[in-house]
Amino acid sequence: MSRRRMSALLAFASGVALILSSSASSQQPPPPSNARILLLPRKIVSGEHSTLAVLDVNGRLTPGVRVDFSNGDRVTTDATGRALFVAPLNPGVISAALSGHPGRIYTTILSPLEASSPSIEISAAPRVASVSDRFELAGRSFCGDADANKVTIAGFPALVLASSPTSLVILPPSELDPGDASVVVTCNKQDSPPFVIRFVELTLEANSSPLAPGDHRALTVRVRGTTAKVALEAHNLAPDIAELTSGNPARISSSGGADNTAQFSLIGKQHGSFVVSIRLLPTQSVPRP
Repeated sequence: MSRRRMSALLAFASGVALILSSSASSQQPPPPSNARILLLPRKIVSGEHSTLAVLDVNGRLTPGVRVDFSNGDRVTTDATGRALFVAPLNPGVISAALSGHPGRIYTTILSPLEASSPSIEISAAPRVASVSDRFELAGRSFCGDADANKVTIAGFPALVLASSPTSLVILPPSELDPGDASVVVTCNKQDSPPFVIRFVELTLEANSSPLAPGDHRALTVRVRGTTAKVALEAHNLAPDIAELTSGNPARISSSGGADNTAQFSLIGKQHGSFVVSIRLLPTQSVPRP
């Protein structure tokens, strides 16, 4: 795996913008105790290899984390923060969870016949994705070993975080600029037809003064790369410190137009560090050439 930046969140804490991207080459990997996010392909194929990934709260791949499956299987992420596993033989639904954490992620086991294809097909891709966050592709004839897939976006190599023969979770290259970009997936010396995704950049603006109980605070997200409205979701990661006024998670659409913005509101509950993560909501559809 190339040593490059990981990113999963646009976040704000105690008046300071948190990591939008972090360099894997300049930082020690996070400890297993920091694991928070399990990336499991939405669909896997009976008896075939798949790859899962585990991230910490800042989106960094996390090695040494045990993942427990509902059928009793378990795997531990390697030095890359990912783990290769073989899907169970019986089709159906299976779940997995980070060891010691309550939340579960579900995936569907397909039969080989349901997933077979003589060439790479892309059946669903996001219309809009973030330049600094992961996105998903659905299709057929992908490689279950994440590193056996080669994904290029605007000619730059992307990082495949998790994969199965029918699903990919991809982190865009750090060189990518906002706007339309051509995407190609390669596996076993076969290329997918090129298709286009519009990539946007999200930046966060907020008052950096300390938050006190009862204080109201606006978090403004600016969207660059499209004039269309986009859907955003905010998660309050410290609900004892502050409250999102429109719920947790809170979902809103940006304004659209040349000044494309969205605004979330916080109200303080007590003194302390508040953390809110903001992500683009995925919009899967048939890819456009």
